[in-house]
Amino acid sequence: MNGNGKPLNQEYVTSMDIAFSKLSGAGNDFIVIDNRDLSIALSQTQINTLCTRRTGIGADGLILIEPSAKHAFSMKYFNADGFLGSMCGNGGRCAAYFAYTIGIPLSSVNGYAFEANSNRYDAWITGSETVRLRMLSPEEFRNNIEIEGLLCHFVNTGSPHAIIYTSNLKAANVTGTGRTIRHRTDFFPEGTNVNFIEITSQDSLSIRTFERGVEDETLACGTGAVAAALMSFRLDKITSKKVSATVKSGDTLEVQFNDTMDEVFLTGPAKIVYKGVFTID
Repeated sequence: MNGNGKPLNQEYVTSMDIAFSKLSGAGNDFIVIDNRDLSIALSQTQINTLCTRRTGIGADGLILIEPSAKHAFSMKYFNADGFLGSMCGNGGRCAAYFAYTIGIPLSSVNGYAFEANSNRYDAWITGSETVRLRMLSPEEFRNNIEIEGLLCHFVNTGSPHAIIYTSNLKAANVTGTGRTIRHRTDFFPEGTNVNFIEITSQDSLSIRTFERGVEDETLACGTGAVAAALMSFRLDKITSKKVSATVKSGDTLEVQFNDTMDEVFLTGPAKIVYKGVFTID
């Protein structure tokens, strides 16, 4: 018997230790967990608590690597608010790099086919801590949307993105304006990420992003960089189909695409920042 009068073989397990890796994709940071045995189920509140900076691990999102019936693995992505998210480009690149480090067999030479939101993605480990990801074809291009006196454009690159061009990116009110436009469901029924873009040459741009689900500016956004490159090409603001996008962290993401935009690739750094264990009740 224990001190509560219960037989020892009826003790209840009230906590669980979970190993994780913290990964950064050009400054977008993620808690990544190997859940191939499907033993881990986290609540929305638990995920939000883990992603909260200063009081938790701190991250822009949490990724579970799970089994897939068709592909090497499945990526289940949660935003920092704890809710299931749409596609995250940098998260996808980090998921592929993490899969590589834990020994998930490659689908092809240096590459993985994996599943996210019931869609197939392909990723290649192209160098030391560098990953190239094939994105979905863009959808829902919309131009010249006037909101709050600003001219916006819109495209869905796996996640919804509003785009605002500026000649002074450093001075852009990313958090304030971004939060306002993010919630304009009269224009964007599911909400939207908001990107501020400064064109720097015919094949380069700089970008800052207010991310839906994080509800703040992040250091990078992969689907946002893709949206910025594709929209800028459509609007003749750049002429190259290979675009360098400098993000808030100072890192550069490369977006490459063909004329019809049905072959779109996102390339950039992905690395493990640290590993640890957390305990949940």
